[in-house]
Amino acid sequence: MDKLMQSAVGLLEQAAEKFKNRTVFEDKDGAISFAKLREKSRIVGSELIKRVVTGRTSPVIVYLPKSINSIVCFMGALYSASPYVPVDYAIPLARMEKTAENLSPAAIITDSEGREKLLPLNLNTKIFVFDELVSGQADNDAVDKALNGVCDLDPAYIMYTSGSTGVPKGVTVSHRGVLDYIEWIAETFPVNGDSIIGMQSAFHFDNSVFDMYTAFYTGAKTMIIPEILFMYPEKLMDYMAESRISCIFWVPTVMISTANSGVLENKPLPDLKLILFAGEVMPNTQLNTWRKYLPDCMYVNMYGPTEATDIVTYYVVDREFENHETLPIGKVCGNMRALILNDDDKLCKTGEQGELCISGTGIALGYWNAPEITEKAFVQNPLNTIYRDRIYRTGDLVYENEEGNIIFLGRKDSQIKLRGNRIELGDLESAAAAVEGVESACALFDADNEEIVLFIETRTEIIARKFKLELKKYVPAYMVPARIITMKKFPHTPSGKIDRVGLRKEYIDK
Repeated sequence: MDKLMQSAVGLLEQAAEKFKNRTVFEDKDGAISFAKLREKSRIVGSELIKRVVTGRTSPVIVYLPKSINSIVCFMGALYSASPYVPVDYAIPLARMEKTAENLSPAAIITDSEGREKLLPLNLNTKIFVFDELVSGQADNDAVDKALNGVCDLDPAYIMYTSGSTGVPKGVTVSHRGVLDYIEWIAETFPVNGDSIIGMQSAFHFDNSVFDMYTAFYTGAKTMIIPEILFMYPEKLMDYMAESRISCIFWVPTVMISTANSGVLENKPLPDLKLILFAGEVMPNTQLNTWRKYLPDCMYVNMYGPTEATDIVTYYVVDREFENHETLPIGKVCGNMRALILNDDDKLCKTGEQGELCISGTGIALGYWNAPEITEKAFVQNPLNTIYRDRIYRTGDLVYENEEGNIIFLGRKDSQIKLRGNRIELGDLESAAAAVEGVESACALFDADNEEIVLFIETRTEIIARKFKLELKKYVPAYMVPARIITMKKFPHTPSGKIDRVGLRKEYIDK
């Protein structure tokens, strides 16, 4: 194996040689070429090696607004042989303290404003300002020496998810996971050096792995779409048309709001050819709207928990799905395996629902500095007693249909039992989204009051009695929610998903 390709930053090294002065990233402040990105990243890596102890157990937090500068820091950390940690620039400071406490990072790279916000905190680490760090000189010998010590099973990045105890969990992903995933992407989808990727995801959301590393592998250009544009669909479509974006990988929430706005009908996007989506369930109503007005695109429903390298399964949408149908999450990606296990840890038969468990080079190394919760989630494959064979229990309920496609049913913890009836809250959400006037739906269970609360995003008046009658066309009476709460716009997390925790706190756990 090429020693350089044991690190994910080897993709940038190869791209900088092959594509040199071609633009790789563009944001609202400008653009950068492959060669310039490598040059600046090597400077950051050199400065880290010189100023702190780097390596696989010395992560580097990147606390910057979403920009090219963030990518320079990610690659700089990899050049120093350290994993990088993308952190939301709007992160609550109390959460930042908990994250840093869990990480014990070698350094934090931020800007002047970020440094001022962080100084009062008890972070017990060095804080560097990006502009000062990148003004140094590259020590290529030191960088090459650091890279020479990297193993492909060392951590490449750490992404934090919310823990049930309130303590963030740092999902740790290896270089091998990134390398195998991007190679599979390039082999499977029509992305090449002529492609222009429109980036929606925040860097602390793992869809961004696609947006960055696909560009390195193929020579494509990635446009970092200004976040403000996602609030104005018409301006967003104008930007995409002017930028000639040909590929997007977005969360369904953004696609839903775009479809609901009506702009797709009047804003042609002739260059857009590949539309990937993951992170939530994509409603058929809005997916069909996209397919109606952009019929020449390839649509792919992707699935993957943060505990994997972005994606585990995929399904190429080849027909229109009715509202009552469930969109498959499809078949496993290359270098990945999927097991569907019942409550007795036996393989489920076709059509039998069970928990989706995954294995392969793409599953995470575990949770950073959290061996107990790692052991609970990443376990020995119960079907293999011959050798060590780790699987990750996703907590997602699925089944395999006759065509060999996996069908997502919902979270194990979103399956409830109400008055003796087992209910999938995801089924209720899909049914609610099929009712006229509903743009999006979110169902939560109020255990204290033994009732389902359904939140509806709508721009029209919803009369609860009429809505419930309409809903009964799609679901049995015992699934009809006790409470219906309407709002013009759902709150969203920084990654673009519906903020279910926020809704629960405000309307249920008061």
